[in-house]
Amino acid sequence: MEKLIRSTLCYIENNGCYLMLFRDRKKDDINEGKWIGIGGKIEDGETPEECNTREVLEETGLILRSSHFHGIIQFRSDEYTDEDMYLYSSDDFEPADENAALEFSLSGMYIPPECEEGRLEWIRKTEIYRLPLWEGDKAFLKQLTEGRDKISMTISYIGDSCIVTDMEE
Repeated sequence: MEKLIRSTLCYIENNGCYLMLFRDRKKDDINEGKWIGIGGKIEDGETPEECNTREVLEETGLILRSSHFHGIIQFRSDEYTDEDMYLYSSDDFEPADENAALEFSLSGMYIPPECEEGRLEWIRKTEIYRLPLWEGDKAFLKQLTEGRDKISMTISYIGDSCIVTDMEE
């Protein structure tokens, strides 16, 4: 049995939208065909916050000035390796690229670069549920879009079906 995966996921917000990633470019990607937030696996010796900052920069070209930690989402599955995902959000960022930073400071708009893992796109928070998402992601996204500060839950998958247990009730 593989060991537990530890990862981060960040929802970056700007102008009523989240920066989402449509996963369609990685080989053997369990997220293929799904829209997800920005994140990845925590490397050895790295804190969840360091991972979150690194992954956001690598995937989006954005430097997080600050982010908010919401809690841990525990994924359990009969098909995939179990995962503990550290959930973050941020609306406090700046583009690493000087030209993009200037444009962002003037217009408030940021056009994300190409990403190796898929297509980055700003999606209105009200439109998110129309996208192909993991069923379990909808549970924590609902709490996030409603402004809930602390979000902790276990999402247990049996095949594509899931059961969500909210840990903060």
